[in-house]
Amino acid sequence: MQISAQLYSVRESFAADPAATLRRLAELGLRSVEPFGLTEHAETLRPLLAEFGLDAPSSHVSLLDAEDPVRVFAVAAGLGVGTVIQPYWDRQAWDREDDIKVTAERLNALAPLASEAGIRVGYHNHEFEARPIFDGRCGLEVLVDHLDPRVVLELDTFWCAVGGTDPAELLERLGQRVQLVHLKDGPLQGDTRKQQVLGQGEMDIPSILRAAPWLETGVIEFDDHEGDIFEALGRSVTHLTGLLREEQA
Repeated sequence: MQISAQLYSVRESFAADPAATLRRLAELGLRSVEPFGLTEHAETLRPLLAEFGLDAPSSHVSLLDAEDPVRVFAVAAGLGVGTVIQPYWDRQAWDREDDIKVTAERLNALAPLASEAGIRVGYHNHEFEARPIFDGRCGLEVLVDHLDPRVVLELDTFWCAVGGTDPAELLERLGQRVQLVHLKDGPLQGDTRKQQVLGQGEMDIPSILRAAPWLETGVIEFDDHEGDIFEALGRSVTHLTGLLREEQA
């Protein structure tokens, strides 16, 4: 599993100085990043990724309301992005199976357009898709029932746990429909925005890694962090690298 970092974690630094931000991430030992706002930042990212030896195997883009998804896929392909991921969809659309089916159909319609560009479509969850409200199953499981096999999932393991579904158990049930994960740590109740370095919160990261040895990419992300974000990312990279070595031993 390759280790990546979601650039949203360093959004303020990136907005102020993209080059310095990517340089610091590379100095932490990262070789991959996950951009957001891909079409907006593509021209900035293209030379800087090459300069600092970084690639972007995945990216977040709001595909379901994109005016020109074909252009999005072309931009992604030009940056070497392999999976374009819908980062969020209306939380009101996850209470009924009929609504989830509509979301699946919309993602399915994008799959052949992405394939023509050599790209995959993915979906990333928050806590509301992970609530076990369908006879113990969560919305992501219902989504997969209706999803084109070409569409993959990026399981945000932290929000999955906050939503009330054990991420390791869900990975075992969903299998290789999940090809990427977001890895973050922190409290699972209360102020869940107070996110912490991997290994310092309530998440059981080792169980996630054991449950899904096939994962392509583990993306470290902080939605928010009260300390130095680069220090937190660096310590998280070190912790995750150590866990992966233990799993391989």
